[in-house]
Amino acid sequence: MNMVSTLDIYTEFFGLTERPFTLVPDPDFLFWSAGHKRAYAMLEYGLFTKAPITLITGEVGAGKTTLLHHLLNKLGDDVSVGLVSNAHGDRGELLRWVLMALGQEAARDASYVDLFKEFQDFLIAEYARGKRVILIFDEAQNLSRESLEELRMFTNINANKDELLQLILVGQPELRDIIRSPALTQFAQRVAASFHLTAMDAPTVRAYISHRLKKAGAKREIFTVNAATLVHSVTGGIPRLVNQLCDFAMVYAYTDNVQTVSKPIVQRVLDDGVFFPATLLLVEEI
Repeated sequence: MNMVSTLDIYTEFFGLTERPFTLVPDPDFLFWSAGHKRAYAMLEYGLFTKAPITLITGEVGAGKTTLLHHLLNKLGDDVSVGLVSNAHGDRGELLRWVLMALGQEAARDASYVDLFKEFQDFLIAEYARGKRVILIFDEAQNLSRESLEELRMFTNINANKDELLQLILVGQPELRDIIRSPALTQFAQRVAASFHLTAMDAPTVRAYISHRLKKAGAKREIFTVNAATLVHSVTGGIPRLVNQLCDFAMVYAYTDNVQTVSKPIVQRVLDDGVFFPATLLLVEEI
């Protein structure tokens, strides 16, 4: 006998077609707050002006990765994209991450010179085919200064007056501080487009909650204004934390057989300590 999960039951209970508040980045649920619109506009600006380096930063869970996935879905066939997440190691290892992201071989016994030649040959071949190469680094705050300087050197690979490579770096706020250090002055000078994505304010959180519920099939408002206001107060307006708390609150409402999520229900989630780890994390980050 197949067991039906509580989450499946609660979506049916609220008349939804799918779960509205997940922690997985989903471009279909992208909410265009003013900040997200500006961040995406800067991403597009960087691409279309052929900026050597575009920088997007924001707090953990601010929606940066979701924006990236939306961008990837919009790119045409004239672009070759490599997405690198959590790259680490020395400059040789960085090149291996890059080549693998671009679908190229990166033999374990290859020297740095061999790897660089393979990378350069790939860029030139793509240029000859009329294609641009874009490398996207997610969680780029984890890159060492040596790796960042190596990336700057990558952008010096040119064909005539055309740059063969564009970089998009996405990371947490400390990435901006790293790039502003005196040791990375030349790297900072190559950043031609940048934006810092801040947390949502209370009215935006209310609109965000309503948006995700409507995308999931809701025909009415499920969260009261006071409930949404409390969600903002506790989460600081970080989308990932908003999703987590709202998800718990809907489970609680379902178990109470109540079809509206009120402030007392959200408060009970908090009082029970269900959201306790995420709340502590938020306080530490602020």
